[in-house]
Order: sequence, then C-alpha cells, then structure tokens
Amino acid sequence: MGLKQQYADIAAYLAVGEAVDHDRPLVRATADRIAADHADAYSYAKAAYEFVRDAIPHSQDSGDLRVTWRASEVLEQGTGICYAKSIAYAALLRARGIPAALCYQRLADDDGSNPVIHGLVAVRLPGEGRWARQDVRGNVPPGVDAQFSTGEERLAWTVRPEVNEVDYPVLYAEPHPVVLRALRAATDRPHLWRTLPTDL
Repeated sequence: MGLKQQYADIAAYLAVGEAVDHDRPLVRATADRIAADHADAYSYAKAAYEFVRDAIPHSQDSGDLRVTWRASEVLEQGTGICYAKSIAYAALLRARGIPAALCYQRLADDDGSNPVIHGLVAVRLPGEGRWARQDVRGNVPPGVDAQFSTGEERLAWTVRPEVNEVDYPVLYAEPHPVVLRALRAATDRPHLWRTLPTDL
C-alpha cells in the first residue's frame, strides 16, 4: 500500500501539537531515559515502541475506565486505547528528531459488522526512503503478535477487504479530527466505546 503524507514538508511530522505534545517535561524525560541505553535512531525507535506497546496497558485490556488523548497524559496515567498509545509513541519519536505520523485502519468482525477505526503510527528513520507502519496497541488477545519492523509489516491485524476492512493511506501530523473529537468528548471508556468512529 502506498502511504501518502498529509503535508509534503517532513517538518510537520516533527512538530509539537495539541495531542503530540513532546515539548512537555514528562515526554522529554521519558525519551531521554529510553535514549540513554539506545543511542542510534533504530534502536531508540524499537525500544520506545516496545515501551509503549508493553509498559502502557491498553485500557480495554486492563479495565481502566480513564480516557487519555495527549501524549503527556498517556505517559502520566499509564493507560490509553490504540489512538492514545499511538499519540504517545509518535511524541516519543519526535522528541528525538524522528519523523512520526498517525495513520489508521478500519477493522470489523468476521461478517463485516461492527466496524471500528484502529490507530497506528508510521515512522521514518534517518536514511530510510519510506515510512514504516507500527502498531503499539499491545499483543492482546492471544495470537496477536505485533512487532517493530521497518521491513515487512508486523501489525496486529491485516485488513480483509472482503469484509470491507481498509488500510487508510494518509499519514496525519495530528490525530484525525473524528478520532480526536471522540477522545475529547468521552467521559470514560464505556462512553468512548459507544462513540468510536467507524469510518474516516
């Protein structure tokens, strides 16, 4: 699938935003802590990926009712759904000067019902001529095995066009407006679950 930048200027994918707030002290401190043992861009990106994937539980898996949407909130509260965890990972990448974008899939049940938008991150490492999508949601349920990869994708789910699942190609500098609106309006995760976007 050909990924398409929302903005031609790569600087957009390094910028501080309302959600991707990597200018906050906690985000910077977390990035510095990870970078202390992972100096080069590849090892840092992989270590930051594994930190967000594994050390910050998906709130559905952990039963946490809180909704987070800023990167600093995700790191402070240690919880978030796929959108929020993706925002946090993007912020940790940008904090070390690595371009990061937010991107999305539409997933569904086996019969095509109950579609939902799923959040991913695309990373562009120095010297790489392409973006590589990553999935930091967390390897739950059993059988999910998302891994950091700049070659063949290792996402949690591969879309099934036969049930109208979609890989959206656009790379966003900030969360898609429908995603951000749902996160900001939710009073808790059950509320969010009833209002998750089903299409972009």
